[in-house]
Amino acid sequence: MKTPLALGGALLVSTFLTGSGWAQTSGSTATAQTPPSAPAQSTPSTPATGAEGTPPTASPTTPPASATDPAADGTQESVDVSIPGADAGEEIVVIGRNIPEPVRNTAAVVNVLSTADIARTGEGDISGALQRVTGLSVVGQGFVYVRGLGDRYSLSLLNGSPLPSPEPLRRVVPLDIFPSRLIASALVQKSYSPNFPGEFGGGVINLTTVATPDETFYSVGASIGGDTETTAKLGYTYYGSDLDILGYDDGARRVPGFVRRAGETGQGLSPQEAALLTNAPTTLLQRNSDIPANFGADFSAGTRFEGGDVTVGVITSLGYSNSWQVRASEQQSTDDSAGLIIRDFDTVLTDNRILVNGLVGLGVEFGEHRIRLTNVYIHDTLKQTRLSSGFDVTNVDFDPNFPDPLLEQNTFFFERQLYDLQAVGEFDFGDLDIDVRGTYANTRRESPYERGFVYSYDREVGDYVNRLAGSFEEASIAFSDLDEDLYSGGIDATYELPTARPFSLTAGYAYTDTDRTSTRYEFIYRGVNGSGVNNTVGQLRPDYLLSDYTLLTYNVGLINQSTSQGAARYDAGLTIHAGYGQAEIELFDGVRVQGGVRYETADQFVDTFSNIARTELSNDYWLPALTVTWNFAEDMQLRLHGSKTIARPQFRELAPQLYQDFTSDRQFIGNPFLQDSEIYNAEARYEWFFRRGERITLAGFYKKLENPIEPVAFALPNSQLQTGFANAPEAELYGAEVELQTYVPLSGINSDFFTTRRLVLIGNYTYSQSELKTDDSLVAGPISSVTPELVQSSLLFRDGAPLTGQSDHLVNVQIGIEDTERLSQATLLFTYASDRVTNRGPVAFGNRLPDIVERPGIRLDFVAREAIELLGTNMEVKFEARNLTGQDYREFQQFENSAININAYDLGTSFSLGVSVGF
Repeated sequence: MKTPLALGGALLVSTFLTGSGWAQTSGSTATAQTPPSAPAQSTPSTPATGAEGTPPTASPTTPPASATDPAADGTQESVDVSIPGADAGEEIVVIGRNIPEPVRNTAAVVNVLSTADIARTGEGDISGALQRVTGLSVVGQGFVYVRGLGDRYSLSLLNGSPLPSPEPLRRVVPLDIFPSRLIASALVQKSYSPNFPGEFGGGVINLTTVATPDETFYSVGASIGGDTETTAKLGYTYYGSDLDILGYDDGARRVPGFVRRAGETGQGLSPQEAALLTNAPTTLLQRNSDIPANFGADFSAGTRFEGGDVTVGVITSLGYSNSWQVRASEQQSTDDSAGLIIRDFDTVLTDNRILVNGLVGLGVEFGEHRIRLTNVYIHDTLKQTRLSSGFDVTNVDFDPNFPDPLLEQNTFFFERQLYDLQAVGEFDFGDLDIDVRGTYANTRRESPYERGFVYSYDREVGDYVNRLAGSFEEASIAFSDLDEDLYSGGIDATYELPTARPFSLTAGYAYTDTDRTSTRYEFIYRGVNGSGVNNTVGQLRPDYLLSDYTLLTYNVGLINQSTSQGAARYDAGLTIHAGYGQAEIELFDGVRVQGGVRYETADQFVDTFSNIARTELSNDYWLPALTVTWNFAEDMQLRLHGSKTIARPQFRELAPQLYQDFTSDRQFIGNPFLQDSEIYNAEARYEWFFRRGERITLAGFYKKLENPIEPVAFALPNSQLQTGFANAPEAELYGAEVELQTYVPLSGINSDFFTTRRLVLIGNYTYSQSELKTDDSLVAGPISSVTPELVQSSLLFRDGAPLTGQSDHLVNVQIGIEDTERLSQATLLFTYASDRVTNRGPVAFGNRLPDIVERPGIRLDFVAREAIELLGTNMEVKFEARNLTGQDYREFQQFENSAININAYDLGTSFSLGVSVGF
């Protein structure tokens, strides 16, 4: 639903129900009324578009609506927010205008990033912008962590409806696939309310897509950039197909029917069938000593039609980006309690990422009602090459005098696709508001032709050879495919009772049905009679080694390995029925209470169609929530909150099927015996809005988690690390947040340049501590399959260890100068996250090794945006410089006298320049 907000930097807003005389409503909007006693104040609003849904490109000749004082002219920037809960989530008013009524007329605090706030960060995707919100951090490829809880505890919604994830390892969507220009607002709510789904561990992130524009517009943009570790540097690529540059395969990687049949039956492939597979285009690595620059382009347009009481708006957006990253990584592992390195490789990964996205939106307004139709399409492709050299002590030919006895090569092509069709109806019947929602979404992840080669150095031959004869001389190929459908619907109603004090009742029903099918067929090349090839053939490069001539001459076929470490296929489903009721009432002056309960019943299953255990979870929960707000002073208030929420195992955490994660360069496998987690939440928050748009907030929070799910590493026979999952008995998380936002006018400086400019100071800090609680109780270990492999929890988890993904310290600071009358901004963005655990340490020979830890470190970014007029055309120029501190990436295990680099590489400093033209 659409909600107008007065702009104030990174907006802190509060959900509320309208009371008599406190707000005027028109359809789905609410405008705060300024009492005669409240003096007009200089607005701290950010220069940005005032038109709802309008792209952030601003005219250099016409000041944006938010550049003038909303209090002076009665206007506000309109920020589009669509969440479940009918009127309870519909009317959002900015806190901190020194106006007593709207300040105390609140229930739950949320953070909202408007288009202007997102634009200030300069981030091209929404995950980058969200990490500027208090208590949020982004890990890997766009996975958002809230208050140190992993992405599995974060709930992602699009226009108030659930999103399926195209990434099979995660429950939530990697938010870096959403370009920021498609998003009208990003709402973050950290305290639970029953109108949201019960899987609400750390918080909910609701993205609202752009909707009806105020006027016709067109915008075209382009950008170019690169980084110091990639652009014009050495990397490795492979051909693939003619359409790879667009992120699509032209059929070269099409999976033949005989591969699917063999995968389903567990049979191998004959040499004749193996010879029919696409070889050289998916196999041959080529040196590229001049990796190209990153580039992108986008187009958006919108218009509206009015006829009588009916207004129809249409908006469309298309985008394309092509980026590169080279990671020269050191990868080590150990199974020794003293930290003795047993595997040490130097690896160069070259990632070419292509993102294609589009949005078509249709909005219809008639009377006080609105209907919104939204179509979102995102296609995200990663073409990856991997080349490694090093040693493994389990290699029978290991020679300590020769440091690199092994060469490994891999090629991948990961296609992720999301299609989402939504219909939302928002109907206002005076004291009764009704919202109806329906969604169909489909996600796919295809990874055909996952090729791998291992060559070992033969001292007698004097060269690297691959005789296709064993674990250190082999070639493999895998075909992965995931398809998921999600259907969801809901209805919410809010009724305002005709009582002396504001009193509203809200009730709703939600239905979600998710179905997933995932297959992974893996084969290794081997002679039909079990033998390999001779030394001469074994020295051939990979494409010649697997040529038709070699396969047919030496009778080399494919042996099915699909079930050697898990299931070749699984079907999974999750069906949820939920109903909720909540009430909000002002008990007496300055004290407001919102409370309610949600009932959810869910059936979840994972079936592998094999002798591996079938997962069946059927649970129901009552999930209460209560928030009390005390507006004890005109510009101050205190909130107390308590609730219970849950976290269900993700499909991928349950499914015992191998999965190659291209970010961590590690394999994952599920555990079919995981259980739901239950979470108890408490929070206290103090807020002081000392001037309009300026505030200080201080909060403390506590969470108790029963049966939290943690990733646990273990070593394979070839010394490589693999990650599984297990339930820990219990965990606690507690911490505090502080946020400051203020503006300093620079008009006092004796210079025309500073007359209309101000200094922007925004900072937040989150301190959190988490502790796992372990004992001698037995839990299903991470490699359980047919029956639970029961392990003492104290062996898998160290008592008092932090939760996975939790950083003790998170710091975000923005210092900038911006013009209040035109688009002109320059911002420094400082980010710090302290060390956080990525995996529980592997268990080897009955010993639990140290946890695997990631060091995010300190990052300093600079973003500048300027509106100019050139040849009568309005343009916006944006310059970005990222990671000016040169922070590298490091994932390691710390032993008493040494450290093992699980994955370490330089990130480099990146630069980009973009131009957009608006009409």
